[in-house]
Amino acid sequence: MPIATSHVVSQLQRSIARAIFGKEDVIQLSLITLLARGHLLIEDVPGTGKTTLAQALAKSFHCSFQRIQFTSDLLPSDVLGVSVYNPETREFEFRQGPIFANVVLADEINRTTPRTQSALLEAMNEAQVTVDGRTLALPQPFLVIATQNPVEHHGTYPLPESQLDRFLMRIKMGYPSHETEKEILRNRATDDPIETLEPVADVADVMTMQQAVTRIKVDSSLHDYALEIVNRTRKSDQLALGVSPRGTLMLQRAAQARAFLEGRDFCLPDDFKQLAVAVFSHRVVASARHASLQKKSETTENVLREIVESVRVPL
Repeated sequence: MPIATSHVVSQLQRSIARAIFGKEDVIQLSLITLLARGHLLIEDVPGTGKTTLAQALAKSFHCSFQRIQFTSDLLPSDVLGVSVYNPETREFEFRQGPIFANVVLADEINRTTPRTQSALLEAMNEAQVTVDGRTLALPQPFLVIATQNPVEHHGTYPLPESQLDRFLMRIKMGYPSHETEKEILRNRATDDPIETLEPVADVADVMTMQQAVTRIKVDSSLHDYALEIVNRTRKSDQLALGVSPRGTLMLQRAAQARAFLEGRDFCLPDDFKQLAVAVFSHRVVASARHASLQKKSETTENVLREIVESVRVPL
């Protein structure tokens, strides 16, 4: 990694860490998602810092940012935009919705109806939207960070598999440690760190790094390693739905981004192994017999960990 690029990466990590204490692994996963041109789903109970992470990432590089609060009465046009009649020109003019931004925070995405959730599908998959028969490109880079409360909470609509598959990875914030939470209490007694964050990079920097990620080398043995993990998810009697080919490709992209963040121009088996659960857990479905034993998300994560550990790592 060139020295200038390495400096930008370090600056981004330090900037986000000013608002998110004691979560270096979560910060790394969010940057991996950005550099791999993916989208991030953050699932956890309210108050654990999901929204703060999204805001800190967006404020750390000079970009356009929009937050959409998903509610049960939100309509697709509230996300994509709407055509409005102009009496002076006697023509309809398109008013862009909040989806037209570099970073879009879809807050509590599972509180809105499936109809509105589906408005994000084309945007997340192809970085474009189609409105009134016209296809409009979205700004680049384009990143959706969605937060959701566990589906066990009241008033939620579980995301369908097709929607989940658009996210590069799903992560959980988790509760902070005793010392970390004590630090939060000290540092937020007067000011919110989010308010003082300044951009440390710009759009051009991010796009340059995204291009560099695509050039990270992946050995053929690592392709076989990833495919063996994927095939075992498809054959497991504990899973009703295995990983899709899109999921395999997303794992490779994430592994390349991880290697880039660590200053390498090639991937190691550990890049795939460490990211497999985060990239695959929302793409598989536990079989009915096993899903009833505990929370579905925990079931799939445990099964995936067992599968990953059972596959021989290439030398």
